[in-house]
Amino acid sequence: MTQSDELDDGAMPLIEHLAELRTRLIRSVLAFIVGMVICFTVWNPIFNFLTQPICGQLAERGQDCGLILIKLQEGFFVAIQISLVGGFILSFPFIGTQLWRFVAPGLYKNERNAFLPFLLASPIMFFLGAAFAFYVVIPLAFDFFLGFQQVGMAPVPVDGEVTAVDGTLGTAGITFQGSVAEYLALTLKFIVAFGLCFQLPVLLTLMGKAGLVSSEGLGNVRKYAVVAILVLAAVVTPPDVITQVILFVVVYGLYEISIHLVRRVERKREADLRAQGLWFEDEEDEDTDAAAGTTPEASWADEEIADAERRKAAMQDEDEEYDPIFAEFDEDEEDAEDLEGLPGRDDPDDASGRKPGTSKPDADDKKD
Repeated sequence: MTQSDELDDGAMPLIEHLAELRTRLIRSVLAFIVGMVICFTVWNPIFNFLTQPICGQLAERGQDCGLILIKLQEGFFVAIQISLVGGFILSFPFIGTQLWRFVAPGLYKNERNAFLPFLLASPIMFFLGAAFAFYVVIPLAFDFFLGFQQVGMAPVPVDGEVTAVDGTLGTAGITFQGSVAEYLALTLKFIVAFGLCFQLPVLLTLMGKAGLVSSEGLGNVRKYAVVAILVLAAVVTPPDVITQVILFVVVYGLYEISIHLVRRVERKREADLRAQGLWFEDEEDEDTDAAAGTTPEASWADEEIADAERRKAAMQDEDEEYDPIFAEFDEDEEDAEDLEGLPGRDDPDDASGRKPGTSKPDADDKKD
């Protein structure tokens, strides 16, 4: 472990960790309550800001902008809902700081340096997604929904009698009279959905930096990602084609951006390992096989087949090397077969009267 990887703070007992966690939670809850109280005092301006998309679309059609309260207590709960969401947004920087101060002492310095950019990028991407939903998606969606209104036509009396208009007695008008609670819920649903979807590059890049995903793996499961994004668009958006297509295009674009960011992280990691002399050829072979579309199992099988062919070729070379020796041995056997046809070879006793395998009699034997 290098000196840069050492912790700044010393080890703490479990009781001290729990006490610190309690302190951080109390501070976060107090900050949330303060933000909620502030937003409750100004919930009307916040509500007026949130109704700009619907009021703009109604104004283009020459209609008055008005929402109704269906239930008696609906206005109070709308104010509470606005206070909860606004209070969390106001207190989020303080809550995030408390969370970071609790977690940071347990991380190494290199882990802090790697995690801190993502902690800063996450709220930025959420606000980008929320702004995109509020200024682009919601006006388009409301324009689509309000297009189903219909202007009513009353029958025209002639000489005190009611006559038909276009063969009918009149047409019923379809006018938007939205509920305050339903409008607020739909608007916040759009904002939260797109804000969370914009977290996709942050999440996948962080997972790629941790080695949990790779750019190649994300590219291979692209078709499954398309299906998942379509399901997500159908669940988190209203049942209309416009918003579903917009969400699909946005999230799929973020998915491709995530693949590019993960690939940059991998290249940076490879460059760092090469600079430290820790990049091995096996990793390069795996990258080459991945680029060629082959798996490690297939590469291993190809290597086994190549080794078997090399061993077979070596055995053939050895056979060719020993062929002259075997040829000389065959010639010796042929010479032995030729000697068998000479005189004395076929008889059990040769011409001298000795049996095969006996020695020549010595002088003492002759005297006897």
